[in-house]
Amino acid sequence: MLDIIHRDSRTVAVNKPAGMLVHRSWLDKHETRFAVQTLRDQIGQHVYPVHRLDRPTSGVLLFALDTEAARLLTQQFENKTIEKTYWAIVRGHLPSDGLIDYALKYMPDKIAEAQTEATLQEAQTTYRCLAQTELPFQSALRYPTSRYSWAELTPHTGRKHQLRRHMKHIFHPIVGDTNYGDLRQNH
Repeated sequence: MLDIIHRDSRTVAVNKPAGMLVHRSWLDKHETRFAVQTLRDQIGQHVYPVHRLDRPTSGVLLFALDTEAARLLTQQFENKTIEKTYWAIVRGHLPSDGLIDYALKYMPDKIAEAQTEATLQEAQTTYRCLAQTELPFQSALRYPTSRYSWAELTPHTGRKHQLRRHMKHIFHPIVGDTNYGDLRQNH
């Protein structure tokens, strides 16, 4: 069962747990649980995902309940009239706010068309520090404590792993990120 946080005559928003794929994917051919099928079975009607969240990401996932609503919502995502906001715990004390304007190398999926050259794509993310803390755990040989920030992240472009790559770029990787994070902090 998915936690339904909003439902009206045309849409359903659920809290997608970390570790769940939105729909069947080549990423894991053996997976049997997907948000689309779980929600369809839960509410007893067909649903249309209008965006995705990465498998390890938890958060609000929006579905349309009919094809017209799906088309209109998808258009809003494509035209960037919908603003997405993410929260993350990051390493270190993040400045109060800022813009990360750093182009990212295109990363094709494993089965996507092969790209022969490393093309850069413009990418912008704004961030805001919501809170900071320091814990009495040695984070590295030279630091006797560990510092963390609660960050609000707003991507203005939609690049693969954009938030994770941008936070690593400014030396405040997202805690728990096994690809771009700080392995010592993750432990």
